[in-house]
Amino acid sequence: MAEQAQFEELARQLSAVGAVKRDMGRILPHDCPAGSAAVLTLLGRHGDMRMSKLAELLAVDMSVTSRHVAHVAARGWIERHPDPADKRSRILRLTPTGLDQLDELSRRTTHLLAERLADWTDEDVAELIRLMTRLRASFGDCRSAPLRLPEPVTQETTRTPAST
Repeated sequence: MAEQAQFEELARQLSAVGAVKRDMGRILPHDCPAGSAAVLTLLGRHGDMRMSKLAELLAVDMSVTSRHVAHVAARGWIERHPDPADKRSRILRLTPTGLDQLDELSRRTTHLLAERLADWTDEDVAELIRLMTRLRASFGDCRSAPLRLPEPVTQETTRTPAST
């Protein structure tokens, strides 16, 4: 198992990933903020879905999801159809214009990553993907699982046998 100092450094590095995400947010089209991009991306990845499922995947409440959906629907990127199983619910579906927007987002993101990681080898990129996938798997589906706070770190739990 890794040492405490390694976990502390990992926490710092994960916090710094926010800068990467902000840089990626800067390349989004002016009319497609990050929340809208997330809606398009999830519909592109998972297909048609109810708003409740989208809220779960976004890990935000329904009011936030509704605002994001209203934004993308106003631009014609998605359609809302009655759910045949429950007429009170709506099924969200990408439109051809939404698919075009999703393609544009993908092009921009891919270009930025290719530019910023130009000095990385294919093996480096593959290793990063492998490790990030493993990290996400270690955390499980944190969207639907109840939050479990770790036990507080105390002086006793951080002592090594040599220091006792």
